[in-house]
Amino acid sequence: MTNLVIVDDGGAAALLATDLELEGAQVTVVPPDAVIALQLAGIDALLVPPIRSVLTPDLVSACDRAAVRLVPVGTADSRIAARFGLPAPLPFDTPAAQVLAAITSGAGVAGSSDHGRPPRVLAVWGPHGAPGRTTLAIQLAVELTRAGRRTALVDADSVAPSVALQLGLGDESPGLAAACRRAQLGSLDVAELSRLAVPLETSAGVLDVLGGLNRPSRWPELAAARLRATLAVARSWQDEVVVDVAAAFDEDDDQLGPDAPQRHAATAAVLLEADAVIAVLSADPLGVGRFLRGYAELRHLVGDTPVTVVANRARPGPLGIDARGQIRRTLSRFAGIDDVAFVPQDQRAADASALHARAIADVAPRSQLVSAVRRIAAGLGVRAELTAGSSRGSSRDARRPR
Repeated sequence: MTNLVIVDDGGAAALLATDLELEGAQVTVVPPDAVIALQLAGIDALLVPPIRSVLTPDLVSACDRAAVRLVPVGTADSRIAARFGLPAPLPFDTPAAQVLAAITSGAGVAGSSDHGRPPRVLAVWGPHGAPGRTTLAIQLAVELTRAGRRTALVDADSVAPSVALQLGLGDESPGLAAACRRAQLGSLDVAELSRLAVPLETSAGVLDVLGGLNRPSRWPELAAARLRATLAVARSWQDEVVVDVAAAFDEDDDQLGPDAPQRHAATAAVLLEADAVIAVLSADPLGVGRFLRGYAELRHLVGDTPVTVVANRARPGPLGIDARGQIRRTLSRFAGIDDVAFVPQDQRAADASALHARAIADVAPRSQLVSAVRRIAAGLGVRAELTAGSSRGSSRDARRPR
């Protein structure tokens, strides 16, 4: 029997509740002020009106963690539902059979339609020279959360980790290093990852952040085998795992011997495990040159893994009026890259983000930079559906070291 809870904001839910009971569902109607204390265990779906006092980031996060389907119903502002990546609310006069069919199939249900997509590891890489890897990783994680995906942000940069500092979380939490130690001992699970991560409130909802090393000299703690085991557990933990990595992944490390610690093993391990790579370059002559030298090595390492190329801080200054056209032609000529996404420079938004230690979307939601990253996140969703098959999984397995 389907167990449903309807949040009644004005008496309109009574008729729908009666119809659902006639269809064999077990229905409980509660007032809005009872949602906070609601026990989600055993509930199949929660039907809520999309109003700010009820549909909150905390409620969405709690339903995600309890595997409770969240269904917007009523005639309130549909933009509130869209903020959490939800479809338009179902009217209270929707036939009960249609509501149950939507819940069963996942259509029109909060988060559930997206849960059919397999979990992914997304690596954000860029060459030396601070092209904006961390800033883009943070913003991308926020936009994936906004799209209704349960998302974690992981700092695997073993050279200059900075995710926690940029978000004002400090760098003393155990984070990724502790997760890797537990993975080596075989004691890492989803519950342990949740404990080690820091939940961050953003404008898109709750984002789980797994901080990096507080000192780069601790890089041996992010050994390749440990990190691969951690990412394997993370796939069961969240829908999207966005991983910020360092620039270098030199294969020369192998010359030290198979048992010696490898300085850039963390970056190589993440890139090999990733389902997609976001490759970031700085949109200036030096940044393009550095990217071209590193991109060939990146392609050799990741094989057929999809790579989304992002030109960050795009502006006319360093390259003239047709800056984007010049970058496109250069990347096409020297690297065969024909599809480039551009993120414009917005220094005022970046400064506000640094001042408040928040994601740019939280302090400047109307920034063109935010809109550009949102389009990149949407493009990654399309790529996932087109390429999520056994063939890509097999290619990743073939690249993984034995």
